[in-house]
Amino acid sequence: MKFTQKKLKNGVKLMLAPIKDSLSVTVFVMVHTGSKYETKGNNGISHFLEHMAFKGTPKRPTAMDISKALDEIGSQYNAFTSQEFTGYFAKAHPKNIDVLVDVISDIYLHPSFDAKELQKEKGVIIEEINMYEDMPHKQVENVFAQAMYGDQPAGWPIIGCKENVRKMDENDLRKYWVSHYVASATTVLVSGNFDTRTISKKIQNAFASIPRSAKAKKRPVVEPQNRPKMLLKYKKTDQAHVSLGVRSFKGKHKMSAALKVLDAVLGGGMSSRLFQRIREEMGVGYYLRTTIDEYTDHGYFSVSLGLDSSRFVEVVKAILDECKKLTTDLISKTELVKAKEYLIGNTILSLESSDAMAEYFAIQDITGEEITTPEGLIRKIRKVTREDVRMIAEEIFTNDRLVLSAVGPVKESTALKKAFRF
Repeated sequence: MKFTQKKLKNGVKLMLAPIKDSLSVTVFVMVHTGSKYETKGNNGISHFLEHMAFKGTPKRPTAMDISKALDEIGSQYNAFTSQEFTGYFAKAHPKNIDVLVDVISDIYLHPSFDAKELQKEKGVIIEEINMYEDMPHKQVENVFAQAMYGDQPAGWPIIGCKENVRKMDENDLRKYWVSHYVASATTVLVSGNFDTRTISKKIQNAFASIPRSAKAKKRPVVEPQNRPKMLLKYKKTDQAHVSLGVRSFKGKHKMSAALKVLDAVLGGGMSSRLFQRIREEMGVGYYLRTTIDEYTDHGYFSVSLGLDSSRFVEVVKAILDECKKLTTDLISKTELVKAKEYLIGNTILSLESSDAMAEYFAIQDITGEEITTPEGLIRKIRKVTREDVRMIAEEIFTNDRLVLSAVGPVKESTALKKAFRF
């Protein structure tokens, strides 16, 4: 892949990821802001603003006008908000790239923040909050963040709270938009099948009016911890939903590839250690996944699963036991090869579409990493050794990094406190 990036005259960063013979093209615009740039009083405003971008512009006054322009060309489009960035994208046949650039730049640069639409959207977002509160496997993610980071932006829900949503008005949104949606915080990424000779001019013209003012900053994450932390939310459910994890590394850590291999050993597929131990041997749960989350100034590794609440303590102990083994025993050469091939295969499959490729590069841009192509990432994975995996395990699997959260019919107990240690 011939990946390129440059700063345009309008101050916007442009990243190009051409994919030969792709049947689609994606235009993805990203702003460096999310819930970690918020205050306690406006938590949720990044997500609210994302919703309002699709509610109308001077050129396309209604939400119908925006959706119709994209539906007419058979486009797939969406937006999302995270802790550190908000992204807007649209994907379509390559012949329609001009429409994609026009619509995505329009909603990004010219949201109307109509007062009537804003009031209606409050109801939509509140119902979105209600939906997640009714989904314990999603709710436990917020409980985990709260347990790990406490009362600071990294510990707050990205979607915000109902009280904040109800009180926000168009002035709040516009003030936040002016503070963050500026050239220095904007990256446009085009991926798929497009004319690399003309795309820079298209993006330069489409974003010509973007403000060049200074960007508001975020608070750095504070991570004080000297012993295991636990936060359990009691709820009458058929299962207990658990997230158990440890603080790890920020995005551009030199051992990131080794952490990915460790993740694959523990939770990569149905033959992984944790899947075999928890589901196949103990027969105690249905879903189990491991996750690496990396940000600009912090990161974590976590295990999430739904389980029989009567065996909660037993399962916590089993997970910690499997993690602890990696700190003392080298994985076998066979298991190392399997983990690497699992990662490489999944990386290739996950990047088959132009929108997935766009997001792959965009996330690296957010975390400040030196941009690595998929081929470069595969080379890094292949270099990981068994000793690297053990070294990473020794560093992160310690009691002063350990965090547990749960939503379901479980409570703290002497047995749990005793089991919840490496």
